[in-house]
Amino acid sequence: MIEVRLHGRGGQGAVTAAELMAVAVTEDGRFAQAFPFFGVERTGAPVQAFCRIDEKPVRVHQNVYAPDIVIVLDASLLPVVDVCSGLKKGGTVIVNTKKPKDEIALGGCSHGRVFTVDATGIAHKRLGRPIVNTAMLGAFAKVTGLVHIDALKRAIRHRFSGELAEKNIAAIDECFASTA
Repeated sequence: MIEVRLHGRGGQGAVTAAELMAVAVTEDGRFAQAFPFFGVERTGAPVQAFCRIDEKPVRVHQNVYAPDIVIVLDASLLPVVDVCSGLKKGGTVIVNTKKPKDEIALGGCSHGRVFTVDATGIAHKRLGRPIVNTAMLGAFAKVTGLVHIDALKRAIRHRFSGELAEKNIAAIDECFASTA
């Protein structure tokens, strides 16, 4: 089983990203489970969302404490949240930031692979707003290979329609191409 933990702030769409990830994984023929964890529910407060991916039905119903993959939607969380807590050895961290990976302070992530992408810039360009949740799914697809980009696009079209769906797909495509 692959376990993913997403870190964001309330209102950034971490929960929606986890749900879309799960839908895309099932589109690819595997099993998935997505769910949130909230502390104080308010816009801007740190939130976590989780997704489990497996070849068989997922029966575990608890937070992800030892993730294989961590996705950070907002780099301003890095000084205040230990996003690498429990990261498995050789795990993967994907951070939304303009900075190159060797310039970000991740503390406990020294044993993991780190990737960065300017999802905020891409979201501004493609969506007209700094909502990075769907864009970061493109980075997730590229880095992990756990979901096909076409499955993500189908998941987006299930959730959104018309121009909004196409803008989100453009953001996914650009993040896929830009992740380093």
